[in-house]
Amino acid sequence: MNKCIKSLAVSILAMTFSVASYADEAAIRQAMTKSMPSVKIGSVKPAVVKGLFEVVVGANIYYVSEDGKYLFQGRLVDVAARKDLTEEKLNGTRKLAIEKIGQANMIVFKPKISKYTVTIFTDIDCGYCRKLHSEIDQYLAQGITIQYLFFPRAGKGSDSYNKAVSVWCAEDRNAALTAAKKDQKLPEKTCTNPIDRHMQLAAEFDVKGTPMIISENGNVYPGYLPAKP
Repeated sequence: MNKCIKSLAVSILAMTFSVASYADEAAIRQAMTKSMPSVKIGSVKPAVVKGLFEVVVGANIYYVSEDGKYLFQGRLVDVAARKDLTEEKLNGTRKLAIEKIGQANMIVFKPKISKYTVTIFTDIDCGYCRKLHSEIDQYLAQGITIQYLFFPRAGKGSDSYNKAVSVWCAEDRNAALTAAKKDQKLPEKTCTNPIDRHMQLAAEFDVKGTPMIISENGNVYPGYLPAKP
């Protein structure tokens, strides 16, 4: 009998927590939608800190009070374990965001046998981006697939942006990108392209410079890295 009562009590407690969590999630969504109507809210889950909820917006993570009145963006760190809990979650959101873009909307250099895949935000006129691309054969020799996304740092409408569009609209995008990174002049072309989408993703990832390399697991490596350590 005692076991049945205990089991019932646990079930009631779980149900109460579930209902409360749902209510808090609804309050957070309502409050954020009211104050920031343009923001598209993804998941809303209880954070490891009591009274806080973890809210995913795009590829970013925010922490919000259970009534939805207070929001902060920062790093949640497990002091005892010396672990950045926010970064672990961000790795997952970055991975999903890149998968959502899809290879069809990237310029991809593939080796004969692919062992690893990295995604790189690149600017055609960036010196270290050009250095990295000049070693593309070395990356391929290591079995590394390179997925390029454009991030013209000078912004939309800049010379770098227009070059990115021309590369995307070329018949052979890979060859055009290689030529552009060698500072060869390309025929100016326009077409439907994903450059703005790349730049939006860069903003969500808080890209400050190029190249920015992202591993298959969503880890970020800013700056140039050689194919071989």
